[in-house]
Amino acid sequence: MSDLLTVNNVSRSFGALYALRNVSFSVKKNELLGLIGPNGAGKSTLYNVMAGALKPDSGAIIFEGSNIAGWAPYHVARRGIARTFQIPKPYRQMTVVENVILSALLRDRAVSAARQTAEAVLTDIGLTKYANAPVSVLTAGLLKRLEVARALALRPQLVLFDEIMAGLTPSEVKVMTGIVMDLPARDITVIWVEHVLYAIMNAAHRILVLNRGELIADGPPEKIAKDPATIKAYLGEEMTLA
Repeated sequence: MSDLLTVNNVSRSFGALYALRNVSFSVKKNELLGLIGPNGAGKSTLYNVMAGALKPDSGAIIFEGSNIAGWAPYHVARRGIARTFQIPKPYRQMTVVENVILSALLRDRAVSAARQTAEAVLTDIGLTKYANAPVSVLTAGLLKRLEVARALALRPQLVLFDEIMAGLTPSEVKVMTGIVMDLPARDITVIWVEHVLYAIMNAAHRILVLNRGELIADGPPEKIAKDPATIKAYLGEEMTLA
């Protein structure tokens, strides 16, 4: 597999505080890459830099051969990178399908085409029966699934998932994990920030670990679960993978 995205020596500071310091890694096409670390490690800043919400102080973000560092978020999205947010913020005055149609319109010029895209995505993630329901009736778990649907409606090559398991029940985590794991087979590359470790460690092909703005580990889940630096900074103890 070829590299789809390369982050090369990216740094970002806020005053005297370094949120990211010389972070470098690559993501292969159709890879499911996990990103973990303690609160304040720099994960959200890294997502904001990759998605265009923040400009890095230095370094490059190469996506399909182009340096997209500093691009506006809508240019990044149109180029093929979608993202979710930790706290879903749908348009609550609209229905579920209308929310997804709005995302699809970034690529689909006609509303009819955007509706077809939206309906297909809702089918894929099991929200069809809620398509015409107001967003206000959705549970926390269904709101998370709607957030995923809005990202996938952009028809991305790369999607950045941000804590999509937070607040979900074990059964909802199982369903969402299945949705995420199916994406690489559909030519969608995934980077996934998550604190529900049993989900991400059993699903990701590879795990990155950030701590205090620096990349401290990179490898398959079984290696990361036993990595001394990761255990000290985040895990607390060695993990046993199911």
